[in-house]
Amino acid sequence: MTRPALTPAVLDFDAAQVTERLVTQLRHEVVETLGKRGVSLGVSGGIDSATVLMLAVRAMGPENVVALAMPERESSDESLSLARELCKVAGTELVVEDITTTLEAAGCYRRRDEAIRELVPEFGAGWRCKLALGNTAGYQITYVVVQAPGGEPRKVRPTARAYNTIVAASNFKQRTRKMMEYFHADRMGFAVAGTPNLLEYDQGFFVKGGDGLADVKPICKLYKTQVYRLAAHLGVPQSILSRPPTTDTFSMPQSQEEFYFTLPYPQMDLCLYALDHGYTAEETAPAVELPVERVQRTFDFIQRKRVATKHLHLPPIPIEPG
Repeated sequence: MTRPALTPAVLDFDAAQVTERLVTQLRHEVVETLGKRGVSLGVSGGIDSATVLMLAVRAMGPENVVALAMPERESSDESLSLARELCKVAGTELVVEDITTTLEAAGCYRRRDEAIRELVPEFGAGWRCKLALGNTAGYQITYVVVQAPGGEPRKVRPTARAYNTIVAASNFKQRTRKMMEYFHADRMGFAVAGTPNLLEYDQGFFVKGGDGLADVKPICKLYKTQVYRLAAHLGVPQSILSRPPTTDTFSMPQSQEEFYFTLPYPQMDLCLYALDHGYTAEETAPAVELPVERVQRTFDFIQRKRVATKHLHLPPIPIEPG
């Protein structure tokens, strides 16, 4: 039997039916399984948190949803304004918790900047930074990108120690936000809803104890392409639907593609689907409009990231005494 050719249509679904199923299951899990009466979640002005918020409002009612915006001194101003617009549409109050002072106390910025100065000694006040992926001879290489005030961006390859320290320090941001989500969940008797989509969940694009921590994850089985379609059905504002996916973690603008995935999400979604459903690189290449070699490298990257991030999905491991 000949298998149908791979096309973007494999990710099509009935948004109304999927919404009904997700809302019903979310309500059941929060109330019956977790014994909670509402949901707390962080909203960032991005498509994933916006979709989860709209689902939560339908499942629990707007009065039983706490929406949190948690900016810090390096956040985009657009993120907060979009979060306000979203909550107005959803009918929920937005709670704003500025986490800058908490991050300063934990040494988030200081520890990261010290690591960058190991690579660029002149890095200091007024400079901006981010991490970005590059391909060298078929391998993904992460670079540190810095920019002096009024200067051009400069790319340097980090040492393992510097890179690990930059990532570890930056992870304070996600973990601090999750701490706030659980504070408000605890005070209200609510559950915490996570916001990763399938692409992020499968590829380990989250921080353990940070944005990977939640009581329920409503969209972690939906491809990013499907999240956009569901968001449009749910009435997420166009300003969010048209915003390019961003990490909003570093002081320089940073797309998810340049930080982690290397390809735009429509191509990554199809490559992930193809790999999981037995399509070869030759069969996949026309659908994603990429050379066969690039598709095969993407398949390899997906598999390697699954191995490298397996520990992020594991619960604490009990050690037996005998």
